[in-house]
Amino acid sequence: MNPLKSIPGTIISGFVLAVIIIFALGSNGTFSPWAFWVWMHVLAGITWIGLLYYFNFVQVPAVGQALAEANSGGPGAAAINKYVAPRALLWFRWGALATWLTGAMALEAMHTDAGSGFMAAFSFAAGYERIGMGAWLGTIMLFNVWVLIWPNQKKILGIVQSTPEAIAKAKVVALMASRTNTLLSIPMLVGMTGHMHGMPF
Repeated sequence: MNPLKSIPGTIISGFVLAVIIIFALGSNGTFSPWAFWVWMHVLAGITWIGLLYYFNFVQVPAVGQALAEANSGGPGAAAINKYVAPRALLWFRWGALATWLTGAMALEAMHTDAGSGFMAAFSFAAGYERIGMGAWLGTIMLFNVWVLIWPNQKKILGIVQSTPEAIAKAKVVALMASRTNTLLSIPMLVGMTGHMHGMPF
């Protein structure tokens, strides 16, 4: 059976290959919670931010074009809104939550002093200013996903019944929240990478 023929098979095979590579490169035999949670955080974050960029750079313009061409014989946006968007939003919103939770676990695991790494980051304790800024921006983005984007997308996609006026308003709110997250993702990633690798300048 070819594992690449299914998504679970592909993901499981990826993890198996990663573990093989870890041991082939010379594992020290000691489990590192911090390295593990950072790995999970990056995987979840790529899923979340990758879909955020997909929505903003690919799907929203494509739906706009499809709607504009619907009256001239084009296919319209029905296929995207019915088959693609709900599935993408499922991975998007749960990827956002997984990213935040694994980030919180990584903060705890990296903290060697007394107290909480989570609290050290969110209170901008000494040495945690950069990662703390990234964590706060990521938290704002998570809020936008679950409180602004997803409830309004349910109206837009017809998952919940809404009036045309409510749908029109939902489109504006969801788009602005999504664009805000795209904007925030850029400085957020500066904080996340800058903590261990330094700021670009």
